[in-house]
Amino acid sequence: MINLVLFKITLLFYFAATACYLFDVITRRDQSGKVARWLLIGGFALHCATLAARFVEVGHTPVTNLHESLSFFAWTIVGIYFLFDLRYRLTVLGAFVCPLALVLMIGSSAAPAGPPEINPLLQSWWFPVHVTLAFLGNAVFAVAFIAGIMYLLQERMLKSKKFSGLFYRLPSLETLDSINYKCLSFGFPLMTMGIITGAVWANSAWGGYWRWDPKETWALITWFLYAALLHGRLTVGWRGRRAAIFAIVGFVCLLFTFLGVNLLLSGEHSFKSLQGP
Repeated sequence: MINLVLFKITLLFYFAATACYLFDVITRRDQSGKVARWLLIGGFALHCATLAARFVEVGHTPVTNLHESLSFFAWTIVGIYFLFDLRYRLTVLGAFVCPLALVLMIGSSAAPAGPPEINPLLQSWWFPVHVTLAFLGNAVFAVAFIAGIMYLLQERMLKSKKFSGLFYRLPSLETLDSINYKCLSFGFPLMTMGIITGAVWANSAWGGYWRWDPKETWALITWFLYAALLHGRLTVGWRGRRAAIFAIVGFVCLLFTFLGVNLLLSGEHSFKSLQGP
């Protein structure tokens, strides 16, 4: 199948890009960072072709099993990273984003890749709208998570006055906090619209807007976490370390909503239900 061939080539590009990004951070050679960026661009273009081929094969948005979902998540993360790269031009951000995308792709490659049949109840145009908004929101918060980690690393080295090679690649604390805030500003509306479109879709599929399915419950918990962070930034002035920690905790909760609920808990959002009759 052509999409699996493209998937494997994409995986190789992401692996090569990750290696070049890490080499750039360790050696501080700008040339390797430029090579890494072009490799990631090439990998992303191939990833677009992979998902398009998968869509043609299965006939719906490819997010109905673990293989597809992890691949789609990696694709959205890399795509969102390029938007931030246009604004900030931070090679070191790619050195954190690319390994995350690579891990997701490796997990995707280990999962069964057989083309699934979608549950007939879910064959609605709300399906691609809902999942696209949800995954884009998740990807933006993944960048916020990475910015939070970078912030804590930078802050720790400044306080301890022990500077590794990474220190000279990291942007200022102000820049990282700005990235965190921009991620929250864009990610929260995307998450909110994802939940709203999911509720509308649920009503058309099951006759009710909210059924307290495990994934719905955890999505609401995650939404409240990010709502609290946004409220704190706008009204109380939360900045810096607190905002970074909140971004990390929120993404961990988001990951459980995305993977843990699907794999560990039964419900209407599990991969089995998405493919069921």
